[in-house]
Amino acid sequence: MVLISIVIVNWNSGRQLYECLKSIYNAKKDGLEIDRVVVVDNASSDNSLFGLEEIDIPLKIIKNSTNRGFAAACNQGAKESNADYLLFLNPDTLLFKYSLSKPIAFMEKAENRNIGIVGIQLINENKEISRTCARFPTLGQFNSKIFGLDRLFPKLSYFMAEWDHKSDRFVDHVIGAFFLVRRQLFEKLNGFDERFFVYLEDLDFSYRAKQLGYSSYYLTSTKAYHKGGGSSEKLKMYDYFIHCEAGFYMDINILIGFQQLFLLFVP
Repeated sequence: MVLISIVIVNWNSGRQLYECLKSIYNAKKDGLEIDRVVVVDNASSDNSLFGLEEIDIPLKIIKNSTNRGFAAACNQGAKESNADYLLFLNPDTLLFKYSLSKPIAFMEKAENRNIGIVGIQLINENKEISRTCARFPTLGQFNSKIFGLDRLFPKLSYFMAEWDHKSDRFVDHVIGAFFLVRRQLFEKLNGFDERFFVYLEDLDFSYRAKQLGYSSYYLTSTKAYHKGGGSSEKLKMYDYFIHCEAGFYMDINILIGFQQLFLLFVP
């Protein structure tokens, strides 16, 4: 049996977290075993942790006294397991029947040993396919955004909005809402870079994985629901700036500086 651990970082996600954990319980486990589900709570002030223990899954809850940030909390949760695979899952997601078994079976194929990261097709609340894959941003895309060229030529954009996301393919990056990673790769990269408080940590991880020869893959043979927003809704302005306008090949300290600056303006 292949072992998988699921790490969920929570910050005031309300009832969404409970429903997410229930969906993990209901998902088929053919060919795999859940080592544990780790919920790392970043000092939530709501009741999102209430009643989670009643769900019949191998659950561990870590309560941080302060908000340590997303990357640090992910690393914290990953240390709790020695499973073959790590799934970083947003609390505003719901797994479907084959959301776990099919991507694991795909990763286990010998010909896919150099695929280090897998994302699956995500459906939004309107039952539409979310366009969640991205290219590694460049300064050229930064300039295209400034002059509005990305609206005329979508392929100049960081987001792969011109593609309908209805087919399997190799991509630069899959969204971190469902981010399945080989544990061996996670350890080689020493996890997520904790200098990223929130956002960009998954993109940075994908980029470093690529440099080591590991690919990211978008798989459509199974799906999951992703509401989007959720606990990150208040950060939309910041998210938009960092993801759409900051050139990825800037010095990392500049990106961290952008984060610190824009977090000052988040209510």
